[in-house]
Amino acid sequence: MERNSRECREALIDRFDGQQLQATEDVLAVEEPLEIRLAFGPAHARQLKSISVTMRTPGSDAELAAGFLMTEGVIRDELEIASISTGFTEAAAHAEVWNSSSGNVVTVELAPTVEVNLSTLQRNFYTTSSCGICGKASLLALRTVCPPRLPNNFVIDSDTLCSLPARLREAQGIFNRTGGLHAAGLFSRAGELGGMREDVGRHNAVDKLIGAALLEDRVPLRDSLLLLSGRASFELLQKAVMGGVPMVASVGAPSSLAVEVARAFEVTLVGLLRDNHFNVYHGNSRIQAGRLERVSA
Repeated sequence: MERNSRECREALIDRFDGQQLQATEDVLAVEEPLEIRLAFGPAHARQLKSISVTMRTPGSDAELAAGFLMTEGVIRDELEIASISTGFTEAAAHAEVWNSSSGNVVTVELAPTVEVNLSTLQRNFYTTSSCGICGKASLLALRTVCPPRLPNNFVIDSDTLCSLPARLREAQGIFNRTGGLHAAGLFSRAGELGGMREDVGRHNAVDKLIGAALLEDRVPLRDSLLLLSGRASFELLQKAVMGGVPMVASVGAPSSLAVEVARAFEVTLVGLLRDNHFNVYHGNSRIQAGRLERVSA
């Protein structure tokens, strides 16, 4: 990878080391806005709406847009997407929407037969409107858009589970150079990495990852574990549920509402996953003990 790319940028800095000051170079993770636009409606009456602006690390923008639309309940299948384009399109210019830089706009064209509820086309959709009220409203909102879920049969060995953070870290090429990105990875029950995405935003990394799977027609992800490099929040559990993920593990701790989502939708939830220890917040029967010894509290 070049030192200056879409994802990374070189910067001159001053480094203090003890009593010494030295001018040197560093590599920074790029953070830029991305506007997501949605084109929808029958062929004779197409509409174009700007539905979201998110701060992200450039790259995988089409996957980010597709994942965002799915995890927010706007679409459910990749066949509902007619095309995805990046840059400032003629349709956007004709609609006189916000004139962003050409590299920071992605337009998703839905098939003419797809019906879109205009009330959902707001920033953060149902999560924002519900989270500001109470946890019960958030869960209820998620139930209204969640695709049908099958019984959770995803089982993993504890030794395999403990090995996953190191495997994810090894795959984080940009993080290893910048130290400034979150990551999300999909793993099989055998610990095989099925996909990884990095971004300055935790939610963007997950949307990119699920969006890639959606565009490859691999959703729902019933045979995959979602590993998060940071903490597990309601929003990230919501995205996992929408993607059909049966198990979420995070290096950080989960929030209380994330645990409620896991219990309500039968998602196995593991937090504080480190070398040889972790906490199970729901679904411990789906983790095989391996070398770990189960003891009474």
